[in-house]
Amino acid sequence: MPAWRRPCRPVKAGGVIIGGDAPVSIQSMLNTDPHDIPASVDQAKALEAAGCQIIRATVPDQEAAGTLTALKEAVSCPIVADIHFDYRLALAAVDAGADKIRINPGNIGGADRVRAVVEKCRGAGVSIRIGVNGGSLERDLWQRYGGPTAEAMVESARRHIRLLEDEHFYDYLLSLKSSDVKTMLDAYRLAAQEFDCPLHLGVTEAGTERMGLIKSAIGIGSLLADGIGDTIRVSLTADPVTEIAAAKDILKASGRGETGVTVISCPTCGRTKVDLITLAGQVEAALADCPKRLKIAVMGCAVNGPGEAREADAGIACGDGVGLVFRKGEIIAKVPEAELLPALLRLVEEL
Repeated sequence: MPAWRRPCRPVKAGGVIIGGDAPVSIQSMLNTDPHDIPASVDQAKALEAAGCQIIRATVPDQEAAGTLTALKEAVSCPIVADIHFDYRLALAAVDAGADKIRINPGNIGGADRVRAVVEKCRGAGVSIRIGVNGGSLERDLWQRYGGPTAEAMVESARRHIRLLEDEHFYDYLLSLKSSDVKTMLDAYRLAAQEFDCPLHLGVTEAGTERMGLIKSAIGIGSLLADGIGDTIRVSLTADPVTEIAAAKDILKASGRGETGVTVISCPTCGRTKVDLITLAGQVEAALADCPKRLKIAVMGCAVNGPGEAREADAGIACGDGVGLVFRKGEIIAKVPEAELLPALLRLVEEL
């Protein structure tokens, strides 16, 4: 964990605590037809099995609200209803069992409508995420700031927060997403200094699986490494299940992951006498579901083996037909090349 974590009050989404001292939670969003209950349920189950802890679904109309009830019955993850403009859909989503509402209070009409949503959520114990998005920034802020700048996004957040707090509602969290990584970073850092609510991190419209992962790793990972962020969603133009593995890896790489194995491996060179690329992939695959919080090293030779990887909890260093198995830099066995993977997995079981 980072030496410092931004303090904030905790907010609940169903049984998941966001903020406070709770671990950073992983979210994703269904991309199925919101009226197709079987497909939506199947995808939600796949997300939960992959390790998703909070699932969001869009509610574009009253009929789609019924899908939320089916999702609640199918998975144990909290369900978030994604609402835009129509406050009646937020009310219907709460009635359907939503654990959290994603909405911008300033986009649903006057104070009476905001009050209706707040009272509905308050009575059902439902939290609200204020979702500021650079692409849908209020027109007057766009003109005043010359575009969707970080300062403009924080001002938008300030407006929405004021609407909720005027109703004495504080069970909210905040996101300030942009497709531009630098803008996203600046917006969250400004918000972290000003607001005391939990922060939901994400780079919106990040792109395809390859580029979206890179942008998310830079944006989300940088903030997490600085102790900022309480729940994350990696947005990829891909199967949402792929977002979960990406989120887990970003958490581990930033030092904010609570569980899971981190594999470190050398890039190989002319000294490497084994197919280290394949071996490293086998190690990563074999330990993908290991719940232990460990660092495992897969090194290509003795030069960068136990010595350079001594901070690893366990590892292997390959030679010519044989290899070393080590723990915290201490060599504990020398085994044939074919036995390296089984030997390492046995050691991990003992840790």
